[in-house]
Amino acid sequence: MCLLYTVYFIQHLFFYILNYNLLTQTILRDTMYSVKGNMFERRHLMDAQLKRGLLDVCVLAAIKKEDTYGYQIIKDLKPYLEMSESTLYTIVKRLENSGMLTVRNIEYDGRLRKYYHITAEGLRRLETFRDEWDKIMIIYQFIAREDKK
Repeated sequence: MCLLYTVYFIQHLFFYILNYNLLTQTILRDTMYSVKGNMFERRHLMDAQLKRGLLDVCVLAAIKKEDTYGYQIIKDLKPYLEMSESTLYTIVKRLENSGMLTVRNIEYDGRLRKYYHITAEGLRRLETFRDEWDKIMIIYQFIAREDKK
C-alpha cells in the first residue's frame, strides 16, 4: 500500500512541476475528489496532464541533435514509448505555437516533408526539465527509503 502512495505522490509531483499554471485548479480538483474518496478518478485526470508534459519533453529531446521529420521522431521514440502519428502531430503543433520548435517544408521524393527544429526556448525547456527531474528524484529517494525499512 505504501508503494501505491509513493507512486501516486510522485505522479502528483510531476504534475505540479510540469504544469505550474494549473496548480491552483489541481488543488481544488484534488480536494473535491478527496471528499468523494475516489482515488482512481483523481489519478486518471492527473495522468493525462502528466503524460502531456512528459511527451512534450520527449519530442523536444528527439529533435535536439538534428532537425528531423515526424516518422523519424516516432521511430526514435519507439524503444522508449509508443506514440501514434496523431499524438505526435498534436504535440508538435502545440510546441510550435509555444515557440519551442519551428517547422520547415523540404521536398523529398516528389512530396513535401515537414522538418522540425528545436528553438532556444525548446532547449531551455529541456534544461528546466532536467533540473526538475533531479529534484523529483531526490524526493523519490526519500520516499523509497521508507519502503526499504
